[in-house]
Formats: sequence, C-alpha cells, structure tokens
Amino acid sequence: MTVSDVTAIASDALFLIIKVSAPILLVSLIVGLIISIFQTVTSIQEQTLTFVPKIIAVFLTLILLGNWVLTQITEFMNRLWSNFSLYTR
Repeated sequence: MTVSDVTAIASDALFLIIKVSAPILLVSLIVGLIISIFQTVTSIQEQTLTFVPKIIAVFLTLILLGNWVLTQITEFMNRLWSNFSLYTR
C-alpha cells in the first residue's frame, strides 16, 4: 500500500463525512438562525430556547435522510473492502 493509496482513501473518507453531515448541519444552522431572529424581534433572551427546536429539526432530518446517509456510508465501505486486495501489495 502506497502513500498515495492512503491519501486517496483518507480524502474520500473526509469528503464522505462532509457530504453526509452537511444537510444535518445546514438544517441546524437555519433553525438556529430563524430562532435567533425571532428572539431578536421579540426581545426574548432565553438561551435554552434554541435547543429544543434544533434537536427536533435535526431528529427529523435524520429520519428523512437516514437511509441516504446509511447508503452512502455502506457504498463507501463496500468499495473499500472490495478493493482490499489491491492494497495488500
């Protein structure tokens, strides 16, 4: 196994992590921004107000996109294991 093989696997893994986590992080960011704007407009300064809606939004996103996330990770692992014989030179 060469250095370029390890670099390619690590690069693919990092790209997969970014691709899989981006929708969840974006939903959390958007919900947090909306609640922050709502708090500014209504002058409510409760810091714990953002947690429950964010948790619910992230949970719903995981329910909706969980199958896609699992498929992406499974395909990556299958590709990695199927090419395992190429790495044992």
